[in-house]
Amino acid sequence: MLYTGKSILDVANAHSFAIPAFNISDWAMFTGIMDISEEKSAPVIIAIHPDEVSHITTDLIPAMHARAHRSSVPVAIHWDHGGTYDQIITAIKAGFTSVMIDASLEPFDQNVALTRKVVEAAHAVGVQVEGELGTIGANDSYGESGAAEIIYTNVDDAVRFVEQTGVDSLAIAIGTSHGLYPAEKNPELRHDLLEQIKAAVGIPLVLHGGSSNPDAELSRAVSLGINKINISSDIKVAYHDRMREVLGTDRRLREPNAIQPECIAAMKVTAAEKIDLFGAAGKADLY
Repeated sequence: MLYTGKSILDVANAHSFAIPAFNISDWAMFTGIMDISEEKSAPVIIAIHPDEVSHITTDLIPAMHARAHRSSVPVAIHWDHGGTYDQIITAIKAGFTSVMIDASLEPFDQNVALTRKVVEAAHAVGVQVEGELGTIGANDSYGESGAAEIIYTNVDDAVRFVEQTGVDSLAIAIGTSHGLYPAEKNPELRHDLLEQIKAAVGIPLVLHGGSSNPDAELSRAVSLGINKINISSDIKVAYHDRMREVLGTDRRLREPNAIQPECIAAMKVTAAEKIDLFGAAGKADLY
């Protein structure tokens, strides 16, 4: 069940839940996320940002299509944090069914101009578009990281942005940061701002940087109108921490089937927690 970003998110918007967008960076992670989504009967968005694409290459996308088409749950394949028009064209040609153009670090008018150009191209071939307004903080220097500090999304700007670009969903800045929070940093979401933006624009809203935020904050954000939450760091840490434990000092371990199953299982536990937290479990039946 391969879906576009809009068709999969519109259902979440209508029924007040959030779909997890899991960033994957290899085939084993992808199949593990697909398996747990099916076990939980939950719609899923497979997110891949440009750095991850450079690792797995777009050659893997047709295989993802094949897996999605025989899946029992709705699946969208999403180009995450595209930075240029050319990247988006690459994504569309490769078979992504949903794209994000992130010009949030640019001045408002430039953000609008680039996002509108992407919307025009993507909508012409049935691909849906996520834009971003405001800036997400950054706790590390990885590819999906944002600005050094958070610039909260302005409500009036959000209304103008949606009207002028025609985006299908909007990533907003309400207090999250990409990466894992250091011990001394205490994340806190602006739920009041989220509520105002949702009332003003109505379209599906997206939360980036959802790793390490307290469960209660994320759950409330979903209840107030967040329909997609990106999860990258949490599942990657679970996956690779278990891999380090499995490998240990035994240099004889070399076959993937002796190494990766436990890593995938650990990642699935974390992914299942997010699926439940976002209210996505069992929602495949709505499609």
